[in-house]
Amino acid sequence: MSAIAWTAAVSLAAWLWLLLCQGFFWRTDVRLPPERDPVSWPFVAVVVPARDEAGVLPASLPSLLAQDYPGRAEVFLVDDGSTDGTGELARELARRHGGLPLTVSSPGEPPAGWTGKLWAVRHGVGLARAREPEYLLLTDADIAHGPDSLRRLVAAAHAGGFDVVSQMARLRVESLWERLVVPAFVYFFAQLYPFRRIGRRGARTAAAAGGCVLLRADTAERARIPDAIRHGVIDDVALARAVKGGGGHIWLGLAERVDSVRPYPRLHDLWRMVSRSAYAQLRHNPLVLLGTVAGLALVYLVPPAAVLAGLATGSAATAVTGALAWLVMTGTYVPMLRYYRQPLWLAPLLPFTAFLYLLMTVDSAVQHYRGRGAAWKGRTYARPDAVVGEER
Repeated sequence: MSAIAWTAAVSLAAWLWLLLCQGFFWRTDVRLPPERDPVSWPFVAVVVPARDEAGVLPASLPSLLAQDYPGRAEVFLVDDGSTDGTGELARELARRHGGLPLTVSSPGEPPAGWTGKLWAVRHGVGLARAREPEYLLLTDADIAHGPDSLRRLVAAAHAGGFDVVSQMARLRVESLWERLVVPAFVYFFAQLYPFRRIGRRGARTAAAAGGCVLLRADTAERARIPDAIRHGVIDDVALARAVKGGGGHIWLGLAERVDSVRPYPRLHDLWRMVSRSAYAQLRHNPLVLLGTVAGLALVYLVPPAAVLAGLATGSAATAVTGALAWLVMTGTYVPMLRYYRQPLWLAPLLPFTAFLYLLMTVDSAVQHYRGRGAAWKGRTYARPDAVVGEER
């Protein structure tokens, strides 16, 4: 067998291992666990960090204010230095729509050693703790919640004894580039952090989705959240690790009625979303970067390359092995496309999308070594060596 045939065989073996041994990451049936209404519904404080979010608040904030929650709940929106009138718009939406009580506040510029979002979260959590809530719902300003979202989160946490219940919001998929890139983003995330393993007691895998995190207030205090993860650009994974490292029980799954309304109409928008923190995910380690690039190439790029090489050289073994690996890859992507209600002809294009992610990851490293650090909402964080978590 030729070198390309052997490489294709290794790729096929890798895909068979991913299919069967990586926590069945490709399945999309991990939804909210069984729910049980508590005898007395706990007080929940909803903390929303918001920086220049006037464009999305009209589609998201009213859904929070309109929560059909049997207990007491309040919303704390932290206007993180916005220049587009985010805070005043939030007050106007509350006056217009009514619903849950809303407090709008601003923390000022973050001190050294804090990322802006987590500084805003700290400010909001501080305001909330003065009311002594039993739970905190940390949710992003672009997330729209179904009217029963808070009720179901609390009922699931109560029934399962979870310290964290987090849902991966369904991201927007309307433009061509969103259709190509967004489902793959969630697919890759699930591959790195299989949801089934996250919810298993004793398993080391820990992750959350920052757009929707219900957290017990006493657990947050014990884990010193958000102070313990104040450097985090990728804050949701850091939060989950802090909770699980302290013996907490966490759960993460796909959402049904929790949706991101943030648009990413151009490839440039998606590119910035991924590349600004991709190298942080690799802990700014060049060896890990090289391994990641090699792994992406082996797993995603070799199968179609082997098919083409086999057809060009007349090597049936090479073409068939590459085709089998590509087929397994395609099959594992189909459930995610169905979850996002996308056409299945996108599934064989996953190698192309993976190549884009490879380039985004390399670009993230290039930006890091140019001294630009992780950037978000007009801020650049100059201490990437301390970054340990995820922000979307």
